[in-house]
Amino acid sequence: MSDLSETEIKVFTDAVSHYFSQLTREPAAVRGAYLEREGETPPVYDYSGRILVGGQFRGSVTLSAPRAMIRHLLVALHEPDQSEENLRDTVGELANTLAGNARRHFGEHMEISVPITAAGAFPGSLAARDRRYVIMVNWKTYNACLVVDIERSN
Repeated sequence: MSDLSETEIKVFTDAVSHYFSQLTREPAAVRGAYLEREGETPPVYDYSGRILVGGQFRGSVTLSAPRAMIRHLLVALHEPDQSEENLRDTVGELANTLAGNARRHFGEHMEISVPITAAGAFPGSLAARDRRYVIMVNWKTYNACLVVDIERSN
């Protein structure tokens, strides 16, 4: 299995900034991007969306965000439906958009699943890597976490 390069991880940080800039006219700031330390767990917020990755890659991309951030995002998008189901759908679609941007960069050999969502953390661990890439994101006053757990398959 081979590692992703710094340039390839930047695809994800750029996708986060681009998403918020395009949809809300207010860019998100990447507060930090780092390789997870052994025994460390990335932050988990109220809602999480995960995209499974296959093909010449394996792993997942997971976005976790607080309820207030997702609600504020829906308001910015002029979406009146603030139901629990729509909050979960929104975090799933955000994860899907970020993974879709990565797929455009990596090409058709990266297959992505439909979004899977959870309230809080996903049960169990599907880690593809020993140490995942963690990207901390800030939009307005909210923090979110994007975990990139992808590696190339040989």
